[in-house]
Amino acid sequence: MCHLVQKYNVPGPRYTSYPTVPYWDLDSFSEKQWRSTILRAFQESSDEGISIYIHLPFCESLCTFCGCHKRITKRHELELPYIQNVLKEWELYCDILGSRPLIKELHLGGGTPTFFSPEHLKMLVNGILRLGKKAKDIEFSFEGHPNNTTKAHLQALYDVGFRRVCFGVQDYNLTVQRAINRMQPFENVKNVTEWARQIGYTSVGHDIIYGLPFQDCANVEETIMKTNALKPDRIAFYSYAHVPWIKGNGQRGYMESDLPSPVEKRAQYQMGKRMLSQFGYKDVGMDHFALPTDDLYKAYINGSLHRNFMGYTPSKTKLMIGLGVSSISDSWYGFAQNVKSIEEYADLVSHGVIPIFKGHILSAEDQILRQHILNIMCQFYTQWGPEEEEVVDFGAILENLSELKVDGLVELGQDHIKVTEMGRPFIRNISMAFDLKLQRKKPDTRIFSMTV
Repeated sequence: MCHLVQKYNVPGPRYTSYPTVPYWDLDSFSEKQWRSTILRAFQESSDEGISIYIHLPFCESLCTFCGCHKRITKRHELELPYIQNVLKEWELYCDILGSRPLIKELHLGGGTPTFFSPEHLKMLVNGILRLGKKAKDIEFSFEGHPNNTTKAHLQALYDVGFRRVCFGVQDYNLTVQRAINRMQPFENVKNVTEWARQIGYTSVGHDIIYGLPFQDCANVEETIMKTNALKPDRIAFYSYAHVPWIKGNGQRGYMESDLPSPVEKRAQYQMGKRMLSQFGYKDVGMDHFALPTDDLYKAYINGSLHRNFMGYTPSKTKLMIGLGVSSISDSWYGFAQNVKSIEEYADLVSHGVIPIFKGHILSAEDQILRQHILNIMCQFYTQWGPEEEEVVDFGAILENLSELKVDGLVELGQDHIKVTEMGRPFIRNISMAFDLKLQRKKPDTRIFSMTV
């Protein structure tokens, strides 16, 4: 395995979208086209409902491992104006849709959603629901910071329909915590996990990261042992994405030499995966694990698992609307990203303008390749037919996969591909073989994190 890690540890996308953001065709994108794709997706799937992602960017302190878009501040008076602007943006989208949308998924991400007070979060969600209606099988979830999530936060969001929460743990070792500026005692995680269950949340998740500065296998083992003591329903076991050239000083609080080597990092993952399996967790997708009773694992088994800008979800909606600064929306036929400045965002929505600044309209080839990459990411298998072969050069894709086949990472047929058990850790590399935009134009500079 070590020689494969060295061979395939190259920069590559995580494929929360295809095409990936650096390959969006910005010149041919327009707000008019974007509005058209939104309406088309909504009309085609009005019965299944839509997803909403709301980006809440504020954090009181900077976690130096974080690659998310955020604003560091202790000024909580910023909460209400920001919520009011998000609701104005939602009104603009509802005007495009023309009728009250059925809301199936709602996710609050950040930043730190629990930076906001319980009262303001409840106001935000009620404002969203005022112009929409809940689907019967809603999936409302939020990201909670164990250090500032209170019982009141959990209760307020439970009262408006939330049943899933995910807490960022990362690592329990003090040296690692100091390096990433995330001092977080186990007791805090224990408290919020138990409060969520007492209130009635049906799925509690923990995020753990491997490959962090100063981290070793003993640290990962300790973290997983403590995590298992609380038995979360889901565990996201992420690879740390070191991209300081994108995130500036946020990821420069330590030296490159302080990071585990690729081989050490892979050893952390393999050990963690073995432990999680021994503790009863099932492998789901690229970096998620779930108990057999959790909806995420059930979705993997029945084939409904989906992946988008929110990560893995139990079901797919054709339309996902992103609200707030830097949020990305997905109409299945196109993507659009909001402006990243809070001030510019506020100005645009106050003037009745959808606050997008770039996007991409998918071609016929894009749509086909997107689906196959999704199949690989969610089911480790994909198959194509003659009609798709008229649009996409699958011969080139099979050629891209030939060396992966020799190394035992995939099994190939004339019209299908299956990822082997040994190939699962290299799923990003396998997906890259389908990324014809990347194959046609390799980036001149490093724009992606390493795949291993």
